Amino acid sequence: MIKTEKLTKKFGAITAVESLDLEIREGEVFGFLGPNGAGKTTTVRMLTSLIGPSSGTAVVNGFQVGKQDQNIRRSVGILTETPGMYDNLSAQRNLEIYAHLYEVKDIPGVIDHYLRLFGLWERRQDEAGTFSKGMRQKLAIARALLHEPRIVFLDEPTAGLDPEASRLVRDAILELKKQGRTIFLCTHNLDEADRLCDRIGVFKTHLLVVDTPANLRTQLFGRKVVFHLRTVQENLVSTLKALPYVKDAKAVDNKLVVTLDDPEQNNPNIIRSLITAGADIQFVGELRHSLEDVYLQLVKNN
Repeated sequence: MIKTEKLTKKFGAITAVESLDLEIREGEVFGFLGPNGAGKTTTVRMLTSLIGPSSGTAVVNGFQVGKQDQNIRRSVGILTETPGMYDNLSAQRNLEIYAHLYEVKDIPGVIDHYLRLFGLWERRQDEAGTFSKGMRQKLAIARALLHEPRIVFLDEPTAGLDPEASRLVRDAILELKKQGRTIFLCTHNLDEADRLCDRIGVFKTHLLVVDTPANLRTQLFGRKVVFHLRTVQENLVSTLKALPYVKDAKAVDNKLVVTLDDPEQNNPNIIRSLITAGADIQFVGELRHSLEDVYLQLVKNN
């Protein structure tokens, strides 16, 4: 659905995006993460044909950036970081204008659907300028979806939303995925990215890494299992380190933290070894690093 090769954007002497090679599959939610000023918004603007690249190529939904820009604009939806509205017009009228531009067939029905979906139906005749930031955000997302695009670019979609509205937006994203839509999600909400995204790309002018959140955790930190004991005896750490599938083991208070590749396969063997060595096991759990840990580690090292 989206493929770039050496995609680059320069503004004078400043390189905002450098040699981006990226392929996003149909129907996936792809998270694009990076610090402010990393080039994420510039990338989205190139992929939606709002600005042209300095060099390199990009194909979006079968259309080439720079050559079939009108087709790209018709086939994608976009929520920008600071979406503009006609503040003196009603929410309904704002959506009607864009629905006509996108040549939506059933304009009243589509607008009705999205106003109700995002909880704006009761305020549909109110001027957009009277809306809170969260309400404006929901209206902007509705606007991005009016023409039922196959690819949707969302730049900070839950920024400024309360927890209930944020959940509504996340549910809407998952529903779009069920429909086979491709979602390109830029967000600073790493917990949100962890829950929604099939894969993530960490970006800082150039692409640092692309993978699933689970694989990135394993690559950076390994998998760690915590065995909670009544007491930790001195011989238990050495007992565990002698096992061929244990990469590391250490005692922390009344816990043993064990690093290994395949806990599902090897945990039963570890438990048997600990019991044989005299351990009194209370319960077992896995130590999970957050996506924030992964992100900070990657950005810090690059």
